This record gives sequence, C-alpha cells and structure tokens, in this order.
Amino acid sequence: MQEKLEQIRRAIGEGIGDTGSRKELFELKMKYLGKTGEISALSKGMRDVPAEERPAMGKLVSDVRAWAEAQFAAREEELKKEELKARYESEKVDVTMPARFTETGTRHPVNIVKKEIIECFEGMGFEIYEGPEIEKDYYNFQALNIPADHPARDMQDTFFITGEYLLRSQTSSGQIRVMEKKKPPIKILSPGRVYRSDSDATHSPMFHQMEGLVVDRGITLCDLKGILDEFARRLFTSETKTRLRPSYFPFTEPSVEVDLSCHNCGGRGCRICKGTGWIEILGAGVVNRRVLENCGIDPDEYTGFAFGMGLERIAMIKYGINDMRYLFENDVRLLKQFRD
Repeated sequence: MQEKLEQIRRAIGEGIGDTGSRKELFELKMKYLGKTGEISALSKGMRDVPAEERPAMGKLVSDVRAWAEAQFAAREEELKKEELKARYESEKVDVTMPARFTETGTRHPVNIVKKEIIECFEGMGFEIYEGPEIEKDYYNFQALNIPADHPARDMQDTFFITGEYLLRSQTSSGQIRVMEKKKPPIKILSPGRVYRSDSDATHSPMFHQMEGLVVDRGITLCDLKGILDEFARRLFTSETKTRLRPSYFPFTEPSVEVDLSCHNCGGRGCRICKGTGWIEILGAGVVNRRVLENCGIDPDEYTGFAFGMGLERIAMIKYGINDMRYLFENDVRLLKQFRD
C-alpha cells in the first residue's frame, strides 16, 4: 500500500502541474479524492489490512489525503488568479478610444406627415375612423356611385381577391361604412393603406391615403374651402393659399382639384412647382346625392363634402423628395434626416 501511495503522490504532483483550467483541476481532483477516487478506494480497503498494521497505514492514507487536498487548493488559487488576469486583459477599456454612440430611431416621413395631419383635423373636431384593407366591391366602388360598368373603374388598376373582395383602392370605402351606421352630423377623418397596380417614381402598389368627410345640414363648397385653407396653413406655412379647379370624381358633384401655393417659393415659381407657383395636393368635392342615398341619408335634408390626399405625395412635397420609391427603400441615410 505504501508503494501505491507513493505512486499517487507522484501522479498528483505531475498532473496538477499540467492543468490549465479549474475545470481540468476539478476532474483530476475527483479522480483521486472523489467518492470513487483512488485515495478513497485505499481508505475503503483498510479492512483488508492486518489489524496490527491498520493504525500506521491509516495515518499514511490520511497524510496523503491532506497533502493532496492542500496541493489542489493551492493550484486552484493560482488558476483563479490566472483566469482573473486574463479576464481583466480581455475586458480592459481603453479610455482614450472614442465613445460608441447608439443612434436613436426616428419616425418615418410618411408617419410624421400622418401625425401632423391628424392633429390638424382633430383640432377642428374630426373623429378618426380606420376601415378594413380587404374590402367588398360594394363599399369600394358601387356605394360610391361606381357600378360595375362605370368607366371610372378604368381609372384604377385594382387588386381583386375574388369577384366580391379586393384590396381597397381608396379609403373612401370607410366613409360609406360610417354613413351607414351613423346619421348626420358626421365629421370623420379616415387614414390607411390602399393598393393599386401601379409603380413608378410617383406611384406605388401600396401607399397611404387620408380622406375626410363632413355631412350635416347646410354644408357647402365654401365650408370645404375654409377647412382646407386652415389645413394648408397649419401643415405648411401661415402664408400658404389654396386654389380650387373644376375636376371630376364619380362620388362628388361638383368635384375639384385642390392646389396649394408653393411653400418653397411663395408662389413665385421654382423647380418644385415647375414654375407655376402652385402644387396639386388633393381631390375634393360636394358629396354626390347618389352616395348619400346609398347610405340612407336624405340628400334634400343633408349635404356634405369629402376630400382625399396621398400621404406620400404630401411628404414628397414637404421634404423635397423627388422619387416616391425612396420612401419604401428603408435607406437609413434618408430616414435619419427626419425629426418630428
């Protein structure tokens, strides 16, 4: 047994020196001092030693155990210091290096414009209504005085899902839903995504609209002009003016295109307004009698006006963006320029 104890001493001394981590040291320690380790096995084998030799042999085994525990403890302290030193080296901070800054996110220019427009019209008493993006043909076309054989359908390339359902091509469908459920007075603003099969520098298959509707007794085109004047002054500058030009929409009669005096040149003419001093910004008009009748509202008692605008177009005008596709490319160089 004495020879065995000497072999264990030599093996532990050589093994401890080869350990490079506390994990390796622990595994070596368990090999000799664990419950099934070699030194523990010698302690259990004492019953096979003659009775007169047991005290002496027991002391030898205990001495080797105590020596081994001291060796392992000393090596563990050394490894702790080495690991701590390596950690400090890896986590060392060079205080002379420039600090790392994380840029904060900003709102998308379309969302900035959307927020400003909503705040503008909420201040004038409008409620917000958002309708479904998957819409019935009835709400998107028929109730808006655009039956199946109406030539106005050719003005929009629509994404049909089935013969009855489609991706809405205008948020005007939400106005019909409101007029069906709520009787005048009505004063709503309907924002949302719309879809049309069109894509170029000024068009996108998906874009955002904001439409407004007012229905009450005695509503005229003059009321529309007054509200749009206030909207233009709030969104652009206090000097911005509006101009109405005759146009055609099947759901309004009379219909108008609304121009704003160029906020960039003040109406003198520049590249943004193409030298005219005016920028077309939205379509509007007095709600067609047939549309009111389709919603169960008496057109002889009530009248109204409606207007609709593309948020991307307003963002492009306001921020001088000349290609609508820039708004959907998520180019951080463009987006980080905006702060609301």
